[in-house]
Amino acid sequence: MTTNTASAPRSFSARLQAGRRRRSLISLTPLIDVVFILLLFFMLASSFLDLHSIVLDTPAEGSAAPAVEGALLVDVRLDGVRFAGQYVGMEELIQRVRIALADAPDRRVLVRPAERVKLQDAVRILDALSAAGVKQLSLMETAPSGSRR
Repeated sequence: MTTNTASAPRSFSARLQAGRRRRSLISLTPLIDVVFILLLFFMLASSFLDLHSIVLDTPAEGSAAPAVEGALLVDVRLDGVRFAGQYVGMEELIQRVRIALADAPDRRVLVRPAERVKLQDAVRILDALSAAGVKQLSLMETAPSGSRR
């Protein structure tokens, strides 16, 4: 009495084990490789040095406000940049500031943005003045847009 094992019905657990044997394992190596390559790309593409920084010192708590007498005032407005009450371009602003600082190189330059002026516009002015050699550079509180000072 011999039984044919190929035609005999198998139990559920035997079929489940046979199905597990046929499955191949999913390898995580390609995923790890891709993540590593992305990590290297972003590390090499990023710059961790801030070479174009602008130093703005905040006053110490409880100290008196620095004197603004004799300081040069640069108004950054929505319609342009004002220096000494006149609208000027960037090159003219740099020239005038350099001329004014030729006599007193430690003279303060105050940059006062108006309301609703984009931060990038104020930073562009600060960066240009810093590159022009201004040592005492301060950012003032935002001026109201309706003021005619």
